[in-house]
Amino acid sequence: MFDNDFERLKYYYEKKWAKEPQLRQYVSFGVITPTEFELITGISY
Repeated sequence: MFDNDFERLKYYYEKKWAKEPQLRQYVSFGVITPTEFELITGISY
């Protein structure tokens, strides 16, 4: 269904299955980039 982690996390965020603090953790773990975080949330990292 998803080609990569970015697409998966974007979908989860839109469905409200993942929140901003969780996405910040994914950035710190190197799963998504700060730029991808901003694309998903609309909030600067």
